[in-house]
Amino acid sequence: MMQDELINQLRKGKVGVLPTDTLYGLVGSAMLKPVVERIYKLKQRDPDKPMIILVGSVDDLRIFNIHLGEGEARVVKQYWPGPVSIVLPCPDEKFLHLHRGGETLAFRLPDDSQLTELLKQTGPLVAPSANPEGEPVAEDIETAKRYFGDDVDFYIDGGTLTGQPSTVIELRDGKAVIRRQGR
Repeated sequence: MMQDELINQLRKGKVGVLPTDTLYGLVGSAMLKPVVERIYKLKQRDPDKPMIILVGSVDDLRIFNIHLGEGEARVVKQYWPGPVSIVLPCPDEKFLHLHRGGETLAFRLPDDSQLTELLKQTGPLVAPSANPEGEPVAEDIETAKRYFGDDVDFYIDGGTLTGQPSTVIELRDGKAVIRRQGR
């Protein structure tokens, strides 16, 4: 699939599997509630567990009414771009479909120029790992196809990926607290 076609698919609310900077992700627009709900169903994910959102730049946080203070901006700059997802407060009810009532969201700015360029064109994407809850992470497209079959709209083959999930940190009082250790 050509890049322009992929961008159009994602903008139209399609869901697919593509390589991220860490693992294969089951991706779709974070801004479209039906897309987010579809990914929860496909992944058989706990409906109370928020998903990580990929952004194309730090400025994308403003879309979620998140404005970083000086200390937060310093921490974000230290970890991004890279395989670190940062949990930030987002009490806005408009994003309930994302924060699931927890009033925080985890964001990651990937260290992959092709992916960040895609994100700049599509807007933020939810991107949990491409596997049903409790199953091993898909390391290749064939495994992802076994998991999801025709229930997703597209697959982008990036070869075998044997990365680790991102590290998840939460910012508390300007300090980073590790919630999940990744690579």
